[in-house]
Amino acid sequence: MTRDNPTTEQLVDLDRRHVWHPFTQMQGWMDEEQVLVIQQAEGFWLQDTDGNRYLDGISSLWCNLHGHRVPEIDAAVREQLDRVAHSTLLGMANPPSIQFAARLATICPGDLNRVFYSDAGATAVEAALKMAFQCQAQRGEAGRTRFATLGQAYHGDTVGSVSLGGIEVMHGVFDPLRFEVVRLPSPHCYRCPLGLQRESCDLACAIEGERILEQHGADLAGLVMEPLVQGAAGIIVHPEGYLRRMSAACRRLGILLVADEVAVGFGRTGTMFACEQEEVVPDLICLAKGISGGYLPLAATVATEAVFEAFLGPFEAYRTFFHGHTYTGNALGCAAGLASLDLLEDLMPALPQKSALLEQLLQDRVAPLAHVGDIRQLGLMVGIELVRDQATREAFPAGDRTGHRVIREARARGVIIRPLGDVVVLMPGPAMAAEELEQLVQVTAEAIAAVTGP
Repeated sequence: MTRDNPTTEQLVDLDRRHVWHPFTQMQGWMDEEQVLVIQQAEGFWLQDTDGNRYLDGISSLWCNLHGHRVPEIDAAVREQLDRVAHSTLLGMANPPSIQFAARLATICPGDLNRVFYSDAGATAVEAALKMAFQCQAQRGEAGRTRFATLGQAYHGDTVGSVSLGGIEVMHGVFDPLRFEVVRLPSPHCYRCPLGLQRESCDLACAIEGERILEQHGADLAGLVMEPLVQGAAGIIVHPEGYLRRMSAACRRLGILLVADEVAVGFGRTGTMFACEQEEVVPDLICLAKGISGGYLPLAATVATEAVFEAFLGPFEAYRTFFHGHTYTGNALGCAAGLASLDLLEDLMPALPQKSALLEQLLQDRVAPLAHVGDIRQLGLMVGIELVRDQATREAFPAGDRTGHRVIREARARGVIIRPLGDVVVLMPGPAMAAEELEQLVQVTAEAIAAVTGP
């Protein structure tokens, strides 16, 4: 084997010997008959080492906005490479990080003006937790030592973000490491934890959430939640008004609202940020995934002026935020982010039409299938829940791996999608063309029918 031109078989053998894949049972992975090794891409099409092409229906795990090999972003990264790839922000600065922070401040809601960089969604949330905790203490609220979050929450995989997590299969094993949180019921209308129906519930999840926040309010530093859509929980789309009511309760009770927009930000829900749709300005907003257009690891925790000011003082007061990362404010990532924002702002007016097209395609081709229990969509985020019985909402047995079998069928038809259990997720990029959206939905429908029946 040469390093420059290994065969697919050689690469797969090395992968199975040395690479530990995320969220993957490696025993099963090593038994897989076909392992995709993606070698190149163009637009929304990926190509493996055998020359097969696949439509990227999940935006390379929800982060790619414009497609691959985008000339404008490629040029921005190359131009920055000719200057410097990375220099630390500890005691120094660099132009792309300054310019990108200023740009983020102009598009974030309200007075979210202060940008703290990191490199992933989990690190953005981890920084927000520490900011909220320290901010409350330095405001004289040292008794506010706990956090509230939602049922089925997912905010990343660092220990702090795992403590917020509410998905047992992912988080339960780490219980001895996790700090205790106050858990609000997830506003999951299809599988309501309160056993109610959306048509007659009068937003009971919000009423119960308000009650819990009031009960624990004096102890809470912050409420951490994904606004409008809980992504990893199965694309749970919150009922209209829920976010607004949680925000109002936080304001009333002195709880900082931390909006985790890692998955829902940068146009995914139809607006630049999901919070905008209910006119909510959080105290802290966590950004990642689409922040660099899907090019480079980059994240940001953006704070309001009021939060930022709680950290100001003379050196000897030690009000500094003692937190940071080696690649904070990476120049290449910020250069990609600036170029991506230029493109995204031009795309935003077309998103409602694309969302409507996607909704119509789903209703026409996926909704009629016998084992589709629920289709949850907001903007370009889609979760298709597969069930054994539509009337009772009975799930398929976990051992059947129904969702996994569907994505394998889709792959055989040239489309990449992913399951969250038996929820099939579609996450097309905002720049995806109408004919590609149609192909994505058509193949998804065919794959579901092939596995579960028409």
